[in-house]
Amino acid sequence: MSIFRFPLLVWLGIGTLIISLGIRQSFGIFMMPISDSFNTGREFFSFTIALQNLLFGLFQPFVGMAADRWGSRRIITVGAISYAAGLYLTSLATEPSILYVTFGALIGFGLSATSYVIILGTIARVVPAEHTAKAFGLTTAAGSFGMFAVIPGAQSLMNIYDWQTTLQIFALACCVIIAFASFMKTANKEAKSSLKAVSTAPKIDDTQTLREALKEAFNNKSYWLIHAGFFVCGFHVMFIATHLPSYLADKGLPGSTAAMALAYVGIFNIFGSYFWGVMGDKFDKRYVMTSLYLIRTVVIAAFVTLPVTVDTAAIFGGAIGFCWLGTVPLTSGLVRQMFGARYMSTLYGLVFFTHQVGSFLGAWVGGRIYDYYGSYEPIWWSTVFLAFCAALIHLPINDKPVPRLATLSAAA
Repeated sequence: MSIFRFPLLVWLGIGTLIISLGIRQSFGIFMMPISDSFNTGREFFSFTIALQNLLFGLFQPFVGMAADRWGSRRIITVGAISYAAGLYLTSLATEPSILYVTFGALIGFGLSATSYVIILGTIARVVPAEHTAKAFGLTTAAGSFGMFAVIPGAQSLMNIYDWQTTLQIFALACCVIIAFASFMKTANKEAKSSLKAVSTAPKIDDTQTLREALKEAFNNKSYWLIHAGFFVCGFHVMFIATHLPSYLADKGLPGSTAAMALAYVGIFNIFGSYFWGVMGDKFDKRYVMTSLYLIRTVVIAAFVTLPVTVDTAAIFGGAIGFCWLGTVPLTSGLVRQMFGARYMSTLYGLVFFTHQVGSFLGAWVGGRIYDYYGSYEPIWWSTVFLAFCAALIHLPINDKPVPRLATLSAAA
């Protein structure tokens, strides 16, 4: 299936992710101005981002269950409102503690309802199973395009205005997500109608209850290995996104270098996410994931070892960007492949919660270690070790469909 033949629902999901994740990935460049504004150390902002990501993941299974039951359109609309409120109220804050509620809880919930779990769960029901990883890869790439587009814009806005005005502009951008959500119900009906004549449409077991689906997944050892691998991904992504700008500033590089490096992460991940998604359709997803994490191991180790310059920062941004969120189409594809599409949002939502526990630790521990040691070196080498462990974790996963799905396919 050509990407241009994907249903409208896929493209509405892409538009939602461009805005939601584009804004989210820019938060790292707010660390120094917000910390200076409230006269706090870096651990304060790091913990706020960590709390945001933990709640992002904590809300995710419940938001996924709600989307599986009532549809994604309502959930995305509520999430966009919460996201906008969190951004706007943060811009008005006069005490740092209020950021735990606004920048932490409100944005955390907003992200949980407007990001990958909801969008990918919806797409899984309207795209043929053999093209799922490709569709997931294209959708994941959208978040990276948002990163590429939003981060330089955010840096420019802060140079012209201040961080408060920039957050207010971001709050207005969230209203566009509501517009996209308003068309999703119609697009979903059209997509399902067009798939009725397609023999390869996803097969859904409507007789399975949510309780049965959870029991089936929890008793599957491979499901927990997927959790462990995604934990490492979360640790990597949020540590780098949150602390790379400060790390480069400590090395005497200008703020524009950090914005450029993160933009390179975004632009190269556009190609990387789609590439890894296509590889997941063609080859065994377990081995593709192992290859991705081995590349991460080498890239991070090289960056920590080599001198930090404008050129090495740019190269690192592009290299790590190529394998940045390639884990998303592969991980979600494994969940879809093993357990089916019926409770995709719920089961992947639980895996994503583990990812966000890793994100919590990556963001917070990075600031904690810096304030304690005055250096990021220990945490950088920890990411290298974790990347290598994640490469090994995926090898013993049994990615075959569970017996229930095998029986369903045979009966069909």
